Amino acid sequence: MFSRRTDLQLDRDQLGGFLPWLIAFMVFLSVLALAGTLALNQLAGRWDTGMSGTLTVQIKPSAKAIAGGAGAKAARAQDEKRLRSAVVALKTTSGVASAEALSEQNLLTLLEPWLGGGAVAGDLPLPRLIDVQLERGAEIDMAALQNKLTAVAPGAVIDDHGVWLARLIRLVRTVEALALAVLAFIALATVGTVIFTTRTGLAIHQDAIEVLHLIGAHDSYIARQFAGRALALGLKGGIIGLLLALPTLWGIGALADSLQSGLLPDLSLGVTHWMTLLVLPLTVAVIAMVTARMTVMKTLARML
Repeated sequence: MFSRRTDLQLDRDQLGGFLPWLIAFMVFLSVLALAGTLALNQLAGRWDTGMSGTLTVQIKPSAKAIAGGAGAKAARAQDEKRLRSAVVALKTTSGVASAEALSEQNLLTLLEPWLGGGAVAGDLPLPRLIDVQLERGAEIDMAALQNKLTAVAPGAVIDDHGVWLARLIRLVRTVEALALAVLAFIALATVGTVIFTTRTGLAIHQDAIEVLHLIGAHDSYIARQFAGRALALGLKGGIIGLLLALPTLWGIGALADSLQSGLLPDLSLGVTHWMTLLVLPLTVAVIAMVTARMTVMKTLARML
């Protein structure tokens, strides 16, 4: 199949000259869609691993602490007392592995991508946060826990990450499914293009094929020549498409890195992901080869 010898002048087919460029365009789109799918899958897995089994409790500052004035100091002391009471209540709750109050400096660090590095805790009425880690497999009654916290720390609010995390992951999975659908449509378009090109080549070389049959050539021998030609053109087009897609991916990554850190999640690809993208041109070439061979075999079976 990889031999250069051929009894058909397939290299002279003008329509075959367009096949590498069509495949290059399809591989270009496939690499972008597949890279996006791999990045989103990695991101969803990281979110699911990092945030499942966690809670965040907010202790809102009192109105007097926000307003300032004579009673602000006492109000802030009362807020600190509510914070400590909430931490104790959480640590004594069944199913809670740990509960730790975030300092105001840590909170400002989390908000730095949006507020900048010069923000001061006293300038903003920020709530105090408690990071809660649950035991593996623990099921917490959120209503009962909320009532327990309200009794010892009025104004405490539980933020259950599982609710919005499930919605976010569902959205990511939906986008992944759409990207995979795009890949499927591209594959179908590639198959259709190869079928059309192969049938056209069969029609052009019909006389030569009949002569080959008369001298004893089998259909598989003729199909092998078309398949080898499709493999070479598919591999050529796949490499061109990959070479066009790699700078595009690099440009998207550079544009994301130029933004402030923390505004966008890390969508970098791992070594395995890059290997998958590099194998894509060969995969497309093999699809073109198999499609061409099957098309020739079925078409010749109907012709004879």
